[in-house]
Amino acid sequence: MKRLTIIIACCILSMNSFAQQQLGQRPRVTSPVINQDGTVTFNFYDPSAQRVSINGDFEEIRNQRLNMTKQDNGVWTVTTSVLNPELYSYSINVDGQRFIDPANSYVNRDIATLSNIFIVTKSTDDKGHLYAVNNVPHGTLSRVWYDSPTLGQQRRMTVYLPASYDGKKRFPVMYLLHGHGGDETAWGDLGRASQIMDNLIAEGKCVPMIVVMPNGNPTCNAAPGWWHEGMYTPDGNAFNQRGAKASMEESFMDIVNFMDSHYMTIAKRSGRAVTGLSMGGGHTFGISRLYPDSFDYYGLQSAAARVQRNNAKFEEQMARLFASKPKLYWIAIGKDDFLMQQNTDLRQYLDGKGYKYEYYENDGGHIWRNWRIYLTMFAQKIFKD
Repeated sequence: MKRLTIIIACCILSMNSFAQQQLGQRPRVTSPVINQDGTVTFNFYDPSAQRVSINGDFEEIRNQRLNMTKQDNGVWTVTTSVLNPELYSYSINVDGQRFIDPANSYVNRDIATLSNIFIVTKSTDDKGHLYAVNNVPHGTLSRVWYDSPTLGQQRRMTVYLPASYDGKKRFPVMYLLHGHGGDETAWGDLGRASQIMDNLIAEGKCVPMIVVMPNGNPTCNAAPGWWHEGMYTPDGNAFNQRGAKASMEESFMDIVNFMDSHYMTIAKRSGRAVTGLSMGGGHTFGISRLYPDSFDYYGLQSAAARVQRNNAKFEEQMARLFASKPKLYWIAIGKDDFLMQQNTDLRQYLDGKGYKYEYYENDGGHIWRNWRIYLTMFAQKIFKD
């Protein structure tokens, strides 16, 4: 009888312990959940929060918040309407404070802002599939240090080598430039450059090519935390007060010369293209004028490209550029982009001079969603002849 009493007592204690454990256990949260119908469900656990919402670049809530509803277990949840295939970014707002989603380990940095990302895809023909890592031959993405005699620095860039690069055959090179506040990691992380190139090449939609993504800030050797200045807080204007020995455009051939001497490149005009977004589009604009015989393809994406009217040197540079007959001078921008006026002025100038160019305009503004589209389009236009 005594033994039975002890056994019953132990069972009761065990059950009480299990109940307490269950009451205090944090629910397992999965977020985001990509649903079969194309909607996306977000879940966030915080039983003490008063208001929780999702901030993201989804069409339905752009410049707004998607409010979440609290469940009895302390999990907040919300489901979007059907989203188009795309790569999306978002954050969580908890009682007025911005957080990344602790249940989502996929995070990108844009200057100093961290955001979660996810991809919606419905078929092999959509943008989501293009931006995803698929079962195709993969190129190599490397962080490479090079000497820049013009700037007097050792600098870092990102180099993409296509899967078929074997050190024997020569490949054309696309130089891909980031915008203000970016660095040599921007196009790889935010722009999905390697995924786009892997997929386009595998599908036979573009020529296999080397892609070079340099750091466009002449006062910074590399991305924050990757050079001797240490882990400073990036703000888009780091060390600009120091000045530089030369501009990005003036030092650009240091990059080209390094690539031609260290990789199997097609080291002539027909094997080189340069394109960039925003500030990088402005750099492309300047490079096209400084080195008109060095590149055959130019792509200005949402470019900071100001026409210098009544400037004899500018007029001479532009005349020399278009007299050299580049194979492609391409301008792309969104209808709502704040740099639209500069691009309209540039097009009016080119039209007035009879200079040949191609133009693409789509919806949206100064956003990575557009720049991924422009990279996809530009890559399919170059090195085809």
